[in-house]
Amino acid sequence: MPGIHAAFLRNRTSSRTISLLRNAVLIAGIALAAAGCTLPSSGPRAGAILAAGERVNDFTVVPVTAAVATASRLDDSLAFDSTLTGAGLVSTDTIAVGDTLSITIWESPDAGILSSEGQRVAALDEIRVGETGDVFVPYAGSIRASGRSPEELRRAITDALAGQTPSPQVSVNRTPGNATSISVLGGVGQPGVYPIDLGTRRLSGVLAAAGGVEIRPDVAQVSLTRGGRSSRIWLQDLYDNPTLDVAVRPNDRIVVEEDRRSFTVLGATGRQARLPFSKPAMTALEALAAAGGLDANSANPTGIFIFRVEPPAIARAVTGKPVTTPQQIAYTIDFSTPEGLLAAREFVIRDSDTIYIAEAPVASWRRAIGIASSAVSFAGSAAAAEDLVSR
Repeated sequence: MPGIHAAFLRNRTSSRTISLLRNAVLIAGIALAAAGCTLPSSGPRAGAILAAGERVNDFTVVPVTAAVATASRLDDSLAFDSTLTGAGLVSTDTIAVGDTLSITIWESPDAGILSSEGQRVAALDEIRVGETGDVFVPYAGSIRASGRSPEELRRAITDALAGQTPSPQVSVNRTPGNATSISVLGGVGQPGVYPIDLGTRRLSGVLAAAGGVEIRPDVAQVSLTRGGRSSRIWLQDLYDNPTLDVAVRPNDRIVVEEDRRSFTVLGATGRQARLPFSKPAMTALEALAAAGGLDANSANPTGIFIFRVEPPAIARAVTGKPVTTPQQIAYTIDFSTPEGLLAAREFVIRDSDTIYIAEAPVASWRRAIGIASSAVSFAGSAAAAEDLVSR
């Protein structure tokens, strides 16, 4: 009787184990059937994007070739306005409104009108050039100072005093005011207001006086505003091209800042993020490298897309369609061919581009197989536990 009872229990346990494993296989089958339509994914498949290009208005998928890479380039280079590059150096010795003057007058000891008793020298310190541009000198009256050099003002004061005191000797020293200065802001060592002197008559001199630029030259931009108009250049271009070392003017505003452009990378890549530009012109290959490259386990090398809105002129060039409005374009690059890699080296990324790497179909199957394996493992564990209980 004990032997019969034990055999009965073994048969019953075996039957339950088979039932659990059968259910696990059923679950795995359902998971595999659902692969690609219900499993988690980083975004649409390449086929879905290509199909959308056929049926969605104002949306076109364009394969990237060397010709497309050239046609899609937009001239967004930075350059100074011609009014800046054509301007000559200003004199550092011209008196302007807001300057401070120190005027010293030597007189004959016999008939001094400005000097005190026993003194031959009269010092008129910190005379500010007012809004009218004139300065007042006792016994000489109001004399025009703005627009003159210190030497020209010295001669004018001497002539005006000649009829009042014999053989006057005059000296004029100038301290520049804010009206003849430049403001420097942003990524420099010492932002502030700097006067125009012999060392700061050009842009490079002003930047040096401000402590130098503290941003990497390949991502630093220099903006110069004059008369309400602004233009900018890359700092590296200033180093490489002497013609961009423009002459400054009073009240110029110089701002040094880091490149603000960025692009977004999504999908099967090493890093999904919004990334800044690391150089003035980044190619698709460089942008993907900055994002960590393609995920070797899940990326579809034939499904790399760059999404952007193109102006009508470029849209017509890359699509061949007679469009007159901005178009949504999905540029696609095939990294599985040498031609695709070469095209990626030529295709230039622009501000606000979105780069998307689609998943390979096998990635969904791997997830489904993982779910199935988990189900079978769970069933096996349950069967083993039941077997232990039955004992």
